[in-house]
Amino acid sequence: MNSTLLLVTMCLTSQTAPTTQADLLHEIIQEEWERTMRENPTWASSLGDRRYNTKWADLSPEAIERSHEKDVQVLKKLDAIQVDQLPPEEKINYQLFRRKYDLAVKAHQYRWYLVPLNQRGGIQDEGALAESLRFETVQDFDDWLARMRAFPAYMDQTIALMREGAMSGVIHSRVVMERVRSQIDKQLVAEPRAQQFFKPFTRIPDSVSLVQKRRLRNEAAISVQKEILPSYLKFKKFFEEEYLPACYEKVGVWQIPNGGELYELRCREFTTTNLTPTQIHSIGLAEVERIRGEMDAVIEELKFTGSFEEFLEFLRTNPAFYYENGDDLLRAYMSVCKQIDPQLVKLFKKLPRVPYGVEPIPTQIAPDTTTAYYRSPSPDGSRAGIYFVNLYRPEVRPRYEIEALSLHESVPGHHLQIALAQELDNLPRFRRYSGDTVYIEGWALYAESLGDELGMYRDPYSRFGQLTYEMWRAVRLVVDTGIHHQRWDRQRAIDYFAANTAKSIHDIENEIDRYISWPGQALAYKIGELKFQELRKKSEQQLGEKFDIRDFHDVVLRNGAVTLEILEDQVNDWIKSQK
Repeated sequence: MNSTLLLVTMCLTSQTAPTTQADLLHEIIQEEWERTMRENPTWASSLGDRRYNTKWADLSPEAIERSHEKDVQVLKKLDAIQVDQLPPEEKINYQLFRRKYDLAVKAHQYRWYLVPLNQRGGIQDEGALAESLRFETVQDFDDWLARMRAFPAYMDQTIALMREGAMSGVIHSRVVMERVRSQIDKQLVAEPRAQQFFKPFTRIPDSVSLVQKRRLRNEAAISVQKEILPSYLKFKKFFEEEYLPACYEKVGVWQIPNGGELYELRCREFTTTNLTPTQIHSIGLAEVERIRGEMDAVIEELKFTGSFEEFLEFLRTNPAFYYENGDDLLRAYMSVCKQIDPQLVKLFKKLPRVPYGVEPIPTQIAPDTTTAYYRSPSPDGSRAGIYFVNLYRPEVRPRYEIEALSLHESVPGHHLQIALAQELDNLPRFRRYSGDTVYIEGWALYAESLGDELGMYRDPYSRFGQLTYEMWRAVRLVVDTGIHHQRWDRQRAIDYFAANTAKSIHDIENEIDRYISWPGQALAYKIGELKFQELRKKSEQQLGEKFDIRDFHDVVLRNGAVTLEILEDQVNDWIKSQK
């Protein structure tokens, strides 16, 4: 090699090789993001990454073990990073990234991956993925056809996982799995074009030629008959004959092998703290007592002369508090959101560019799911955020809850926070498109408390609705730990919930079954909200007249969803800078 070529080679090498610890960290993060997309092709598609549009996740035991080994290797690579040489913002990336893989490696031994579905979603509703995807080009539709044709293999892997779970005791309680039976049946339609997987082909855009439309629809109908329906028939037989009989009759993750350890890990995962189940239970009891006092004050303001229990029954049974049909209920949700939107500038300096919409929860899952949920916008802006509301049985969905629920799910709750996080181009993608539940749900519950400042809660009933929603999250701390740590039965959890909130029995049963099948997740809301309230109060007290609510919100939102420890550090640094 001559001297000139050697010099050029050295220059190129020096330009491309990592030169700092931050570069090394970014290289690991980028490699792992690519692996995440490969291993989770449906999530990749929903994010607008279309490289894996024809694939399902590989659920084979070999693939699961390979992924675990790679997680272990990531931790070894992170061990080699000299953290003290990272700038402050990169230390946050390191802490969050390392925590993600620490938890994944620790959780692997408990084999929770053997329960790949619950009554809120899974392969029994897999066709709903289409609602998160773009369907504009012929290729988009051909990709979906390829996924349909690959569905039998994906179903076989799912059944194999569940069969192993049933044999090894890593399985759900029967009471929640019974709900899945009807969800499977809804997939077994007589007319292929009425099947969930066919739905994208009912709205092919006009830019696609008539010839192509005809081909796509014919091939989709054939695939429904050859791949989708036989797969669900196989699943129904397995589910009813093998899986359901093996499910636990009692409730609680304590029943699975080493379930107590798994629950403690999930408490740490979902709260980002070292709080034990016993401590969380105590926090819940204290919050229930505090909120009950505020509820009693509202009841007194209304001059209701009966007991607390009688007031709850009055709210549950008085037709004046409910809509007679789903259309009116949907219009009420939309109206509240339109009232909130123009008020946001009072409390926020920056609002998301991407809009959101309000839509009904799909009818096939509405009976078995919660009151509402949010779906984030696509990163490429092709799909808005969606606030999904449950219109099933409007006669059990109170008017006085609509304001608190909308503040939580849309703005300034989930949509404002998540859409803003997606716009933080300075953050790595694992932070923009995911994050700690305790922050995400804690923020949304805190957002409910902003209703007064946004012109909501104008009458005692809507204020009671807000308190009902706060009480709901406090009750979660008690019943989630009660079920999974103290071994409460389902009825005890339902009774405790009903004794402390005005929610309908239908909603309460759905909620309790959610906690049974998703251990620890429900703890995040109240634990996170308490931290946001604590940090706001601290900021107000220490800054006095210098406190600006818009600045405070900017500080807590500008780093996306982080752990509570990192959030507190960020606010403390801001307070110091303002003094």
